[in-house]
Amino acid sequence: MKFLQRYAPYIYAILRFVAGVLFACHGAQILFGAFGAPPATGDMLMLVGGILELGGGILIAIGLWAGTAAFICSGEMAVAYFKAHAAGGFWPIVNHGEMAVLYCFLFLYIAAHGSGACSLEQLVMRRRPPGQPRA
Repeated sequence: MKFLQRYAPYIYAILRFVAGVLFACHGAQILFGAFGAPPATGDMLMLVGGILELGGGILIAIGLWAGTAAFICSGEMAVAYFKAHAAGGFWPIVNHGEMAVLYCFLFLYIAAHGSGACSLEQLVMRRRPPGQPRA
């Protein structure tokens, strides 16, 4: 829709923030048993997944190294899909892997797009004096 085009950077920032927060919540659920679920840290793969989801989700939400974090989280969701869902059938709707597939491709998009507007990365870049190299 043409009238939304001028707001595209801000809509993307909202998408990045919401996706990151929801992903971080899933990581908190795995690691700490947040939101009524028992912690699932008994399996090393789940522990690593929880750490990636919590940390990656926070970085994506605040927009700090969001591209790199999203790329890693996209890969994590691809692994999660094939390890936990694909054996249950070809279609994600049948094997209950819709969220893993959706996160995988959403994070791949964020990885390609980067942190964007309203991000901590943009704020840090703005405050750096011109000509000063990145730290």
